[in-house]
Amino acid sequence: MENKTLFDKVWDSHIVKSINGSSQVLYIDKHLIHEVTSPQAFSELKSRGINLFRKDKIVATADHNTPTINQHLPIKDAMSRNQLDQLTKNCKENDIELYGLGHKYNGIIHVIAPELGITQPGMTMVCGDSHTSTHGAFGSIAFGIGTSQVAQVFASQCIITEKPKSMRISVNGKLANGVSPKDVILYIISKLGTNSGTGYFAEYTGNVFENMSMEGRMTVCNMSIEMGARGGIIAPDNKTYDYIKGREFAPKGKELDDKIKYWETLETDEKAVFDKEYSFDASDIEPMITYGTNPGMGIKITDSIPNIDNTSFHKSLEYMGFNAGESLINKQINYVFIGSCTNSRIEDFRIVAKYIKGKQKADNINALIVPGSHKVAKQIKDEGLQDIFEMAGFELRQPGCSACLAMNDDKIPKNEYCVSTSNRNFEGRQGQGARTLLASPLVAASVAIEGKIIDITKTIL
Repeated sequence: MENKTLFDKVWDSHIVKSINGSSQVLYIDKHLIHEVTSPQAFSELKSRGINLFRKDKIVATADHNTPTINQHLPIKDAMSRNQLDQLTKNCKENDIELYGLGHKYNGIIHVIAPELGITQPGMTMVCGDSHTSTHGAFGSIAFGIGTSQVAQVFASQCIITEKPKSMRISVNGKLANGVSPKDVILYIISKLGTNSGTGYFAEYTGNVFENMSMEGRMTVCNMSIEMGARGGIIAPDNKTYDYIKGREFAPKGKELDDKIKYWETLETDEKAVFDKEYSFDASDIEPMITYGTNPGMGIKITDSIPNIDNTSFHKSLEYMGFNAGESLINKQINYVFIGSCTNSRIEDFRIVAKYIKGKQKADNINALIVPGSHKVAKQIKDEGLQDIFEMAGFELRQPGCSACLAMNDDKIPKNEYCVSTSNRNFEGRQGQGARTLLASPLVAASVAIEGKIIDITKTIL
C-alpha cells in the first residue's frame, strides 16, 4: 500500500483525469468569490454563452472594496461602488446567494467560510484571492486562482493545474508567553525566505500546531502564500471537529458522524516522503515584527535590522526610512490596524482587549479595530469588548478588508508607519507611500498604547 501525505490523499481523491503527464483536471468542492476577481470571469462566460455548472458550490461575499463606516449609505468611491454593483448584478443573474453589505453573514471571504461551517476537511477550495490558503487549517486543499481560472471553475467546477511538490514544516517545543501564531509564521518566513515555498504545498506538523486554536491555525495557513507556497495545510483533529459542529452550514447528526469517520483518515502516513522538510524549535521564537517591504524581512522585536549587501535590500530600507543595524524599539508609530483575513477573528480581539483593558491609547495613535465579519462584530459587542476598545480610544469599524490593502477608504498616509496585523508589507500596500510593519495583535495593541514600538517581552513575560 502506497504511503501518502495528507496533501496527496486530498488531492488524489479529486483528480478527474490526468492530461499530458504533468497536468491534471482537479474537481473543486467550493468556489469562493468576491467583487474584485469575479466580474471579468462572469463577463467571459456571458460572451461565450456558457452557463454556470454548479452554482450551489459558490459562496459569494463583498469584502475588498467595502467601506467600514456607514455601510447603510451609498458607496462614495466610484470604482468600489461599480465593482460591488457588478457583483450584485452577476449574482442575481446567475441565481447565486450573495452575502453583500448588510447581510448577517457578510464579511471577509476567508473569515466567513470557516465561521459558517462551509470550510470542511478533505475539500478542495479555490478563490480569486491568494489568501485562500487560510482554509488549509481545516485539512482542506485551498489555494488562490487567477481570473481565467475563476471562469474555468464557473464553467466546469474543475481547473486544469499541476500538482505541487510537498513540504513539511515541523515546530515542536513550548512557545514563550506572548508568542502568537502570527509570530510563529513570521519567524518561519524570516528564516526560509519568501521564495522558499515556490512550487510547494506546505504541511505544518508538530505539537505547536496541534496546540493552536483553529483561529491560530488559520493565521498560519493564511500566510503560507507569503513564503511562495501554493498553500498550507494542517491535519484535522478533535479541535477541528469541535469548531465545525453546530455552525450554520456544517453537517449535522449522522451525516456529521459519517464525515468525521472520513476526516479521521486525513493524516499523513508514517512512512510518507516529503520533497522538502524543515524543523524549528519553539523556544527560538519570540514576538516578531517586519522592517522591510516583504514578509520575509522580519526580526524578533528585540533584534536589530540586519545588514544584507544587495541592492533590493537597501532599496527596501530606503523606502521604509530605516537603517541597517537599527533597533525598532522606541520607534514612534502613528497608525495601528488590527484586522484583515489574517487576524480579524474573535480570538484576536479578545487578546487585544485583555491587553488594553483599563489603559488608554497614546495621543499620537490612530488605532483601527476592524472585525472580519458581522458575526465577529456581534461577538465583540456581546462579550463587552466594544466597551473596552472605545474606552481605550480605539476606533471600532464595520467588517471588511479595510486597511489591509488600499482598495477602499481606509488608507495609511504617505510616509506614515502602520503596525498592522495584516499579511503584506509591500510598497504602497496600505496606501501610496505608506510604510507597513507586520506584527501580531498583541504587539499591535502594545504599540497603540505606547505610541511606539516597545519590547513586549518585558511587559508580558
